[in-house]
Amino acid sequence: MYLQIKETIKDRILHGVYPLYTTIPSEPQLEEEFSVSKITIRNAIKELVTEGYLETASGRGTKVIANTPSPRLAKGKRFTEWLVDEGHKLEKRIISIAPCKVDPSSFLFGSLGSTCLQVKRLYLLDEAPYIYFIHYIKVDEQTLLNVPQTITSLYRFMDEAGIHLEAFKDEFSVAIPPEEVSAMLELSDQSPLLKRIRWSTDEKAQLVEYSEGYYMTDKQHYVVTYNDL
Repeated sequence: MYLQIKETIKDRILHGVYPLYTTIPSEPQLEEEFSVSKITIRNAIKELVTEGYLETASGRGTKVIANTPSPRLAKGKRFTEWLVDEGHKLEKRIISIAPCKVDPSSFLFGSLGSTCLQVKRLYLLDEAPYIYFIHYIKVDEQTLLNVPQTITSLYRFMDEAGIHLEAFKDEFSVAIPPEEVSAMLELSDQSPLLKRIRWSTDEKAQLVEYSEGYYMTDKQHYVVTYNDL
């Protein structure tokens, strides 16, 4: 149970519900919210302290000291965090997670191998479909044989599977979405959408994740923020 609570608290940290350098709710407040014992809350917080997200101080509460799973990947606030800060309600849904055969003629074959893990995700903005992602992830055979039915955090899952992201490259374009994307985003026509392709590499500069995302920017423009200028 404490692991589920840990992931919930971490998700709030990553999406700005608990902002950086602020104090999270007290243990009694969290006990009441989740209807669990003090030890369960303490175990969840202890793990987040170990992972570097939280810092505890006697008499001063528990403070958020990091709000990204890989600080090296970004100098600014992530788009999803910005949405939450702006007062939007953001919900993430895992549509499917399953092994996927890679076509030998595909440019992904050389990097991801003959079989990879495919994850499809839908983001809802203020309860309406907003972004649809399809991820292709390089995983080992053991992970392919034990694919979970669902996951709380995609990038946390990758980290636990031994996939450590060192850098990424984003490419943006405007494209007509495939039928699957149109259906998931509940589009009434084939209007072009903002398309983002992401290439994620590990510490050896090897491609370990490739994703395509389609954004309904008529609902909300894509925003990039920078901290270090």
